Amino acid sequence: MAEGKRKILVLVEGAKTDAALMGRLLSTYQIDAKYEIVSYRTNIYTLYQEMFEENDPSDMDLLGLLKSRESDPAKKTMFDDFYSDIFLIFDLDPQDPGFTPNKIRRLARYFVESSDMGKLYINYPMVEAFYHMASIPDPKFDSYYASLDELRAGGYKARVNRENRDHDYRKFAATKEECSVVIAQNMDKAWGLVGGGPGDGLPPAQIGIIEAQLDSIRSDRRVAVLSAQHLRFLCS
Repeated sequence: MAEGKRKILVLVEGAKTDAALMGRLLSTYQIDAKYEIVSYRTNIYTLYQEMFEENDPSDMDLLGLLKSRESDPAKKTMFDDFYSDIFLIFDLDPQDPGFTPNKIRRLARYFVESSDMGKLYINYPMVEAFYHMASIPDPKFDSYYASLDELRAGGYKARVNRENRDHDYRKFAATKEECSVVIAQNMDKAWGLVGGGPGDGLPPAQIGIIEAQLDSIRSDRRVAVLSAQHLRFLCS
């Protein structure tokens, strides 16, 4: 790639499904940037603990934290580089014992700028939300929710496998056109949750989506299935 292009760091939660999805989307859309995909290998509540409970975020930035966690000396140098943008892609996982609304709010209000400390985007309830469509487009997608009971029983991933159009993530949204439809449906659903839209092609503010989801968890013990809106920014 030519010099002068953006260099992006994408921090994903898992090493398999999360990293594979992000790699596929970046390849499909052929973004005009260099990028690194790094797996955190644990969830957002561990990130909260390491950033806000064990450290002072004003003294340790995200790259410093990632470097301290990396055991491979050859890979540590990755975190000494300059990145024009940093995106964090994590799951809400409201069934996790570490979940609290205030933790999510604090993380979202801290990671607000991709060109500075990083920009956080959240999958609801988890990364499998991207694949939770029986067709592309799926006219029933706005009605898909995951209950806390379902999540605590560990049944959501199996449900997605059953209800996914292809029953095989590798075949789902295999073209750029299909990916764009999936992203557009998630955008529309996000606007529906916050009570506005369509937003001229832009997603609602992350904190608005978070508050709508937290309200749903509190009142109905369920979360709307929604794939992270980072897709709109990285794939445009």
